Amino acid sequence: MRTVVWFKRDLRVSDHPALAQAAAQGEVIPLYVFEPDYWAQPDVSGRQFDFVVESVRELGAELQALGVPLVVRVGSVVDALQDLKRSFAFDAILSHEETGSAWTYARDRDVAAWSAANGIVWSELAQSGVVRRLNGRDGWAKQRNAFLRQPQVDVPAGLTGPVLPSDDVPRLVAEDHCPDRQRGGRQMALSLLGSFLIERGQSYRKDMSSPVTGEWSCSRLSPYLAFGCLSGREASQAAAARQREVKGTREGWGGSLKSFQARLAWRDHFMQKLEDEPVLEHRCLHSAYEDMRPKVPDEERLAAWEKGETGMPFVDACMRYLAATGWMNFRMRSMLMAVASYHLWLDWRVTGLHLARQFTDFEPGIHWPQSQMQSGTTGVNTVRIYNPVKQGKDQDPTGVFTRRWCPELVDVPDEFLQEPWAWDGADTVLGKRYPAPVVDVLDAARQAREKVWAVRRGAAFRDEAKRVIHKHASRKDSQGHFVDDRNPRKRYKAGVSPAQDTRQMGFDF
Repeated sequence: MRTVVWFKRDLRVSDHPALAQAAAQGEVIPLYVFEPDYWAQPDVSGRQFDFVVESVRELGAELQALGVPLVVRVGSVVDALQDLKRSFAFDAILSHEETGSAWTYARDRDVAAWSAANGIVWSELAQSGVVRRLNGRDGWAKQRNAFLRQPQVDVPAGLTGPVLPSDDVPRLVAEDHCPDRQRGGRQMALSLLGSFLIERGQSYRKDMSSPVTGEWSCSRLSPYLAFGCLSGREASQAAAARQREVKGTREGWGGSLKSFQARLAWRDHFMQKLEDEPVLEHRCLHSAYEDMRPKVPDEERLAAWEKGETGMPFVDACMRYLAATGWMNFRMRSMLMAVASYHLWLDWRVTGLHLARQFTDFEPGIHWPQSQMQSGTTGVNTVRIYNPVKQGKDQDPTGVFTRRWCPELVDVPDEFLQEPWAWDGADTVLGKRYPAPVVDVLDAARQAREKVWAVRRGAAFRDEAKRVIHKHASRKDSQGHFVDDRNPRKRYKAGVSPAQDTRQMGFDF
């Protein structure tokens, strides 16, 4: 039997169920397709393309060492499969399930139609805790945790199969200046995982919220998980092994590793949302919010936010840092989205696309549910309007981060760094070297809060919110642990309501 293993967001050979199954069945044709139409989509960028190219190159070396080179093609997947079939017949296609964008979903439907028309069986295997065709969240955590506890799939001892030519890969997306972007490939992922579990992660729980300390203390594994250089199961089981090693010590590891495991669980939780309701990418989870914000954004506000020129120093510093690195710690990602949605009153679909392009680790299943959650359009989550002045003072108390990324503020005293408009010498800086704030921070937040809460009145709103809760809300106990209790009254007695289920959350970014 000869099987095509179609690699997508699973750029590794370790813990790779599809590759292992194909190898056990006979000959293997490993295939990766660079799709020009995908790289023309509005949610992708050059930094992501470069990361993938590096990861695919390393994957190719690993497959070559196992005995069969990776076949790299440029074009549509259907055309690549058709070309392979003409030159070298195969019996089946194996790949992993993907929770992607509407574009990748449509692409997969085309592949399914081609496979059926050509009498070829295409099978998709799970590679995460996301469950296909889930009817509701009762029992989901048990399924997810059972998958994570399963033994990792061994790397095949060797591969057999034909040696086929590959295409040269042109640059399919515009150059993207991101000087401090993380580099792709599994070896970098393993290095980061090791340094996080042995050294950097000791103060993870305490340090993850600030961009100053989070840059070092966060695992930085997110792009490698997003593109499958490392599986979630590998990360979770490595963390579990480390938890056993440090058990009983009083060095801070216990709490930090517990938080890391929780964020791996939240990762699957949010990806499950998009898997269950793909329209989340384009429509508000609760329809009452669909027309709350203008569909056509205020271009001046949008441009100021994108460039890091809003006149809100901590917001601008975070946006400039993100542009240069392709990464941002979770709390600051939330703040950037919230400020755009509330203070600037911009539609989440527009600002979400910009952030998607900025993130090297863009993961649709996390990004779009989070964009809506931080914009107040789910109908069930508590509205969280970040005060960017307070966030700056709390997360950058010495001002070192803000001053590094907003050097125009060099003359502003520390006391006024996060609100230079309150300084007596503001007129020497604002509107000259640094922009005046595009909105009044407190007044804009007040207006936004009133508009969002005004929508939440009435029985019709509550009825739809109940549907959202049943389909998407996490099942957690009063300590925030995922549970599978089918009796919601019991959970509410423990202090957990549906509206709180995903209020205090975060990921390892």
